[in-house]
Amino acid sequence: MIKDLENAIGYKFKNITLLQNALTHSSYANEHWHDALKSNERLEFLGDSILGMVVAEHLYRSFPDRLEGDLTRMRADMVCEQSLARIAERLALGNYLLLGNGEELSGGRSRPSIMADAVESVIAACFLDGGMAPAERFIQRFVLCNVPSVQMKNRDYKTALQELVQQKKNQQLSYRLVGESGPDHDKEFAVEVSLNGTVVGKGIGSSKKRAEQDAARCAIEALFPGEQ
Repeated sequence: MIKDLENAIGYKFKNITLLQNALTHSSYANEHWHDALKSNERLEFLGDSILGMVVAEHLYRSFPDRLEGDLTRMRADMVCEQSLARIAERLALGNYLLLGNGEELSGGRSRPSIMADAVESVIAACFLDGGMAPAERFIQRFVLCNVPSVQMKNRDYKTALQELVQQKKNQQLSYRLVGESGPDHDKEFAVEVSLNGTVVGKGIGSSKKRAEQDAARCAIEALFPGEQ
């Protein structure tokens, strides 16, 4: 049965126990072995990092004109729980999961969080079994096929937002720095943009200017759908 999953993934494992481990939920490990270390949680941890890195590199190379905030949101959409759960459904991962009785009875085989974690665990299993190549092939086949559609032109969102709000009289925009984090050489800034005193967008960036642009983009998305 697990060979069917290998066929769906497109990779034949040299060490099949890695794939079996990737499909072992903590409820099963605790119930049968009283040992959480035998679950897929450690693989999930590794797979999450591999997935994030591969997707980030792909977006960085594919969209050279996008701001940091755009890339961050694109990556978040691609690796979020719902997106990964859809991949799990496509692979029918729920049929292969090892679950404890409680999770089995409560519908764990179709729970998005469990399904998403299993996808990340499978990515890590591919990496540990065959190196980066099979892990990247998995991500390219099942994740990068759903890159969000975006404009390729680097737009001045602050100017665009100003022009849009000025279609009505007496509109006042203001930007406020609400946070910064990270070391001096790698700062991240958070900015809010308000319209007539009401926050309408929040943005992040490696500089105040980029954070303001990102906040303006979010405001356009919220206030003027279709103007992106």
